Amino acid sequence: MQTPVNRLQRAAFFFAVYGGLAALSLWFAYELRFTGIAEYSRDDEKIADAFLGHQRLVALLWLVPLKVLALGFSGQFRGVFYYFRLPDALRMGAALAATTAIALILPSVAGGVDPASTFGLPHGVTLVDFNLSLILFIGFRVSIRTLRERFWAKNGGTPGIVERIAIVGAGQVGAQLAADLIARRGHGIEPVCFLDDDISKHRLNIHGVPVIGAPELMSELAEKYGVTEIILALPANSVRRIREVSSLATASGLRVLVVPSMTELAGGRVRASDLRPISVEDLLGREPAKLDDEAIDAMIAGRIVMVTGAGGSIGTEICRQVAARQPARIIILDQCEVLLYQCEQELIGAGAGALISPVVADVTDEARLRHLFATLRPSLVLHAAAHKHVPLMESQPGEALQNNVLGTAVVAQLAAEFGVEKFVLISSDKAVNPTNVMGATKRLAELVVQAMQSRPANRTSFIAVRFGNVLGSSGSVIPIFRKQIAAGGPVTVTHPEVKRYFMTIPEAVGLVLQSATLGGGGEILVLEMGQPLKIIDVARQLVELSGLRPDIDIEIRITGLRPGEKLVEELQHEGEQYRPTEHPRVFRFVVDHPRHAELPDLLARVKALIPLNRQPCKLGIRELVPEYSPYLE
Repeated sequence: MQTPVNRLQRAAFFFAVYGGLAALSLWFAYELRFTGIAEYSRDDEKIADAFLGHQRLVALLWLVPLKVLALGFSGQFRGVFYYFRLPDALRMGAALAATTAIALILPSVAGGVDPASTFGLPHGVTLVDFNLSLILFIGFRVSIRTLRERFWAKNGGTPGIVERIAIVGAGQVGAQLAADLIARRGHGIEPVCFLDDDISKHRLNIHGVPVIGAPELMSELAEKYGVTEIILALPANSVRRIREVSSLATASGLRVLVVPSMTELAGGRVRASDLRPISVEDLLGREPAKLDDEAIDAMIAGRIVMVTGAGGSIGTEICRQVAARQPARIIILDQCEVLLYQCEQELIGAGAGALISPVVADVTDEARLRHLFATLRPSLVLHAAAHKHVPLMESQPGEALQNNVLGTAVVAQLAAEFGVEKFVLISSDKAVNPTNVMGATKRLAELVVQAMQSRPANRTSFIAVRFGNVLGSSGSVIPIFRKQIAAGGPVTVTHPEVKRYFMTIPEAVGLVLQSATLGGGGEILVLEMGQPLKIIDVARQLVELSGLRPDIDIEIRITGLRPGEKLVEELQHEGEQYRPTEHPRVFRFVVDHPRHAELPDLLARVKALIPLNRQPCKLGIRELVPEYSPYLE
């Protein structure tokens, strides 16, 4: 944080630099305008001497401070001195143009051009001064930036080892990446060429870096240009091309990195030079969903939002996206202290520390939650708390019932009692015709939420959102595969024909928030998941992305289906009627749901199953969820 003394020193520095350039410009403007005028007559000589001797000195006293003040108001004093780009130059030009306009208008106010007048500057002097000012000010700032980029390496030293890289994609992102890398040479990365499919760009230069041809030339990069890595700067929807280029790079022995998307760059979260290894998320084949940000902002802005299960991967992303939409407060709730602390620290690091109220609590603890609802009064509840790991819940069905069903009932009933506007349950595609305990309990949670919609005098919209596997979430296959690859294998797949729907965590959460704006209450909303992917194909791609060969360097081992595991997940129950929504990636399913009067009996039967042993507990769940096909030992 800058102290007043530092700010004063900074202002004095800029005033001295800009003041000196402004004085130099004005001085030479008079010289250029009146040099040689004495050759015509003695009267001309007297006029020239009057302008040069008297008016120039007076003009320096008011026009130079005016220029510096205009530059200050345009933000030139706030910028880092050696960072200077086109927007800075445009603001500088606008400030100088404003002072020039004032200097051109003043003679008419002061009675015309007159060497005896303080403000009667000749128009020729004013226009020459404007052009000289542009050249001096912008040239000086560009020179400082160029010197720093070309000769002053990071931390005052020079990089030891320089990685020579090729950029695939000579579009806007690729050009911005090249500019960033050239400006930050101390990072030890030097762009030496572009590769692009657009023939019209071949043999052109971008920031001095040549576009040598199409990505098919990749096999020549190492020998001709000494390239060791390629960086993909392709559109996120060019998945097929990304796969092809990635395969070409792997075959050529080149490491592959990717540049952030334009969405991330525009959001200011990352720079173009914030590179990362290519991941399976880049190969999903899904265009990023377009959200109705205005509707989501209107739902969240100024309201108190409660997120249960906030420490989980989905819950943390919900908190992250909600915090970016100006809520009045976010209640982040989780029973795991460690995960809640990590979520809290991440939000504090993102600048949302003043918005959050971290709460360690169990969603089945009604007394504790009642106190929270009574004191904090949330308007929107996003219920992500759940036991979701399929094998663990198969062996402990009572715990899944307790947390997933009774916990949902407690939070939903309190939401209705305290007049929450919207309650959103995060459900799963495993709730459709479930074959495992986790899916069956999620189906029961959906029934609880639907029954709450018909509560007498209900003012809360109860919505369930159903989606499939989320890449990178806790317990998903991707982190497991990565650990297995890092350990040298084998990578274990349960069945060669197992398929799953996949989406990224940010997209899933964005669509959950979108769904909350679309649901009227009582329905189940399903996110469009694209085409299911074979798990074995995902495993092979991850091995290849690690620079290894499947079944040669890393074994792919088939282990057999686990208890409760399906070959392919579904998204719709039989009897559920499809209804479109205003968003193409969100579907609505409507079905006759339990009446609120039936809910006490349903919950009583669930409570009776909790203490039972594994087998009778599963059979009891099947009575509550007839479409459930339990794995019985």
